[in-house]
Amino acid sequence: MNILVVTQYFWPESFRINDLALSLRKKGHEVTVLTGIPNYPSGSFFPGYGFLKPRYQDYHGIKIIRVPLIPRGKGQGWRLAINYLSFTLSASFLAPFYCRKKYDLIFVCQYSPVTVGIPAIVLKKLKDIPIMFWIQDLWPESLSATGVVRSLWVLRMVGKLVNFIYQNCNLILVQSRGFFPYVKKEGVKSDRIIYFPNWAEEMYKPVALEKNAPEQSGMPAGFRIMFAGNIGAAQDFGTILTAAEKLKSYTDIHWLIAGDGRKRSWVEEQVKSRGLVDNVHLLGRHPVESMPRFFALADVLLVTLKSDPIFSLTIPSKLQSYLACGRPVIAALNGEGARIVGEAGAGFTCPAENPDRLAHTVIRMYQAPEQARQEMGLRGRAYYEVHFKRDMLLDRLEAWMEKIVNEGYYGN
Repeated sequence: MNILVVTQYFWPESFRINDLALSLRKKGHEVTVLTGIPNYPSGSFFPGYGFLKPRYQDYHGIKIIRVPLIPRGKGQGWRLAINYLSFTLSASFLAPFYCRKKYDLIFVCQYSPVTVGIPAIVLKKLKDIPIMFWIQDLWPESLSATGVVRSLWVLRMVGKLVNFIYQNCNLILVQSRGFFPYVKKEGVKSDRIIYFPNWAEEMYKPVALEKNAPEQSGMPAGFRIMFAGNIGAAQDFGTILTAAEKLKSYTDIHWLIAGDGRKRSWVEEQVKSRGLVDNVHLLGRHPVESMPRFFALADVLLVTLKSDPIFSLTIPSKLQSYLACGRPVIAALNGEGARIVGEAGAGFTCPAENPDRLAHTVIRMYQAPEQARQEMGLRGRAYYEVHFKRDMLLDRLEAWMEKIVNEGYYGN
């Protein structure tokens, strides 16, 4: 098949769509990616990239077509809105000129924003190409939940746009079963919605570090709680820092934050103002390839989300990576993510946005025998193998793609 992937984020930005595109290429399909200029999560263009360069790149046999956009910046909601809009407009206008081939299928990977579907619909209308749309983030619900948009009028307009996009897709994939009702209420029939969760790249597996591993350098001694990934509003760092304050007297408990994002400056300021410099350590952003080795240094891995109905339906993509690495997990969240950790027996859970309960759960894990924590990690890895194994999920995706292309099955 000749597949066009439409995504605002792609290599060298670290998203799972990179692995999906590589997998399709290795399976023998021709893959082209229509994307923007990399600027996530730093907010500025990556070194070597600019507003108009480079337009084309090759990534392990995948042709990348880049369109200009305004970088997202840091902190300001208006700047993020301009970033989203600039990609949508430039991709919609330029796609018919840059993407001249006859593609068999358009695969849209929808992190935020949902407007990434508009350039795909433009191409569908012009070239009669079916669209598969993979929802990672529900709009407009997530805009309201994170406080990015408070205007009811704007949220209603976004809702109408979401309805238009969903109605113009042939098949919709959802990363959580909890998304089904929200997609159905937009008038999408059940046979056009399929559960397709995230997985972890092949590099994510249990690692036994050598005694003098370079990752050990600068690491605090003691009990290490590691959070990895985006430092954003949805991840509720206020709760993490308040829990760290409550446990400040436990001088051997250390909170490690590996990642970057729009809230990083705020977290750094809070760590200083709350007197947590000896307890909370920001490790910065590291290549995705090195993360399993960092995970091996942690006694427990932490996943958090804000307490909002929409986030209770979401499975944070880092959770699959945590489980794949065979480390115990503390899940300070509600709904689907907590259910998975509990069902797997992979660690402990507590309600979202509850610093007291998070602190209590950390102490519970801190006091658990090392053998018990190891067994949690093993159970998590076993659960991952059954429910989220990479090759199993990607084989399913390929089969669905072939069914659409060869049989014209699924929708309009």
